[in-house]
Amino acid sequence: MGETFGGDKKHGQSILGPLERRFIDWAVPKLPRWMKSWQLTLTTILWSVGMVGFGRLAADDRIWLWAMSAMVFGQWLTDSFDGTLGRTRGEGLVKWGYFMDHFLDTLFAGSVVIAYSFLAPGGTGFLFSLLLLVTMAMMALSFLSFAATNQFQIAHHGIGPTEIRIGYIALNTLVFFTGNEIFWWGVPVVLAGNVIVMIALVWQTHKQLWAMDKAALAASTNDGSP
Repeated sequence: MGETFGGDKKHGQSILGPLERRFIDWAVPKLPRWMKSWQLTLTTILWSVGMVGFGRLAADDRIWLWAMSAMVFGQWLTDSFDGTLGRTRGEGLVKWGYFMDHFLDTLFAGSVVIAYSFLAPGGTGFLFSLLLLVTMAMMALSFLSFAATNQFQIAHHGIGPTEIRIGYIALNTLVFFTGNEIFWWGVPVVLAGNVIVMIALVWQTHKQLWAMDKAALAASTNDGSP
């Protein structure tokens, strides 16, 4: 029998994880009976489109930054509820849920970068292109690591999707009150930070998979297998 699919079991604990878990367990039983987990999953399409659209509007009027924050909050809410709702009501969409949920998470992550690119001063477009590339690479790293280990790592060193979303909302609030000049130094800092984190995670994953392969080879040799 093959190894049990582990995509519905997240590894890693974020700072706000325990509090978030208590909120989800309290709220999900109160959701209406007609609501399905797949409906919540697919709403990320709306949040992504809204993020890009409101980002474009915010370039002309910063009041739309609050709408961008609403998109982030809405995506957190539906993304937090869908898996627990599906498990609680026995919908059985385990592999579909893993696939579609994280495909759309990737779409939303890209939409966030695109939305902020509208707000940034001229001359920072290339940096946003690099940031989009690194963001997509980070998402791919997570999925490729899961494919090789069957362990889906959701948080690293206490930082997970919820903490990142709070960072987006905090950034929107800061830009609303202070203007978009923060992007002149903020984008290079965020880009450099993401590159450093990506390299560290790639190195960590490389060592883990190398050790797993060598251990499997040793076990195969000891068993006399070809």
